Amino acid sequence: MKILVTGSNGLLGQKVIYGLLGDPLCLLPDDIRKKIKSEVQIIAAGKGENRIHRKDGYIYESFDMTVKAEVEKLFLKHKPDVVINTAAMTNVDACETKREECWLANVTAMQYMVDVLEKIGSHLIHISTDFVFDGMKGSEYAETDTPNPLHYYALSKLEGEKIVMKSLPAGQAGKLKWAILRTIIVYGVVDGNTRSNLVLWVKNNLDKKQKINVINDQFRAPTLSEDLAQACIVAAMKRAEGIYHVSGEKTYNILELANIIADFWKLDKSYMTSVTSEQLNQPAKRPPYTGFVIDKAKRDLGYTPRSFMEGLKIVDDQIKRSV
Repeated sequence: MKILVTGSNGLLGQKVIYGLLGDPLCLLPDDIRKKIKSEVQIIAAGKGENRIHRKDGYIYESFDMTVKAEVEKLFLKHKPDVVINTAAMTNVDACETKREECWLANVTAMQYMVDVLEKIGSHLIHISTDFVFDGMKGSEYAETDTPNPLHYYALSKLEGEKIVMKSLPAGQAGKLKWAILRTIIVYGVVDGNTRSNLVLWVKNNLDKKQKINVINDQFRAPTLSEDLAQACIVAAMKRAEGIYHVSGEKTYNILELANIIADFWKLDKSYMTSVTSEQLNQPAKRPPYTGFVIDKAKRDLGYTPRSFMEGLKIVDDQIKRSV
């Protein structure tokens, strides 16, 4: 069995590779862990050189997902049984201002992937986002709720979902099968500490005694990268189908999260300024509230998200080891 992971240089992509290689922080069931060890060939695919510190136990391929010929060459060479697609343009404000680049990475590239994977008959696990919703429901979103994107990044991710769902109906004979895993604010430590996220942004700025503006009127359910990797791998091994919401269990105000992060590392919170979304005036308008109902992922994928405090302890250990 071949599992190919796109976007393997990114935070989630790296965690999926490490999970497949047996990282105990990725809480896989014993039977799946044993099956991976004995049956799975791992292919990591990313842009440029391999930035994963561990170099053994998998094949690395460099490719650009926005170039059709490179996508075709990669997939036809390896003919993967399952593709876990973590590759995307995810900087929300950059997507708002660089719309052609965003569309190419999140929509056109998805069509390239789907077209060739349909020919191969692979199973696609695709990562999407809470931002496909407008956040006006006022409570956690279920997989059956209707998307309504507020900005260009969200629109591009929803269009990517539609390419997967419309072109390749789940369970249709002779078609590539698929699962879409939507998630919220993924945090963790990437090899080389080259990528930021909410947790590291707050910690690093307060460490340097730099002032930051923190939103006080948006609510999210932060997701530990190892937890999301667990869901991706189990979905791949079980050939899960359909849409799954995969996030942290609890929804927090962003300002509350920043305070928890500051308290955890005993940092000076006087450098944080509480601001509204209107005051911050970001290029892309964010939805106010996007927690998830994650019962389906728990039931079908054995998804077991850790608390935010448990996640911060894992991040702290990884930062210490990387110094």
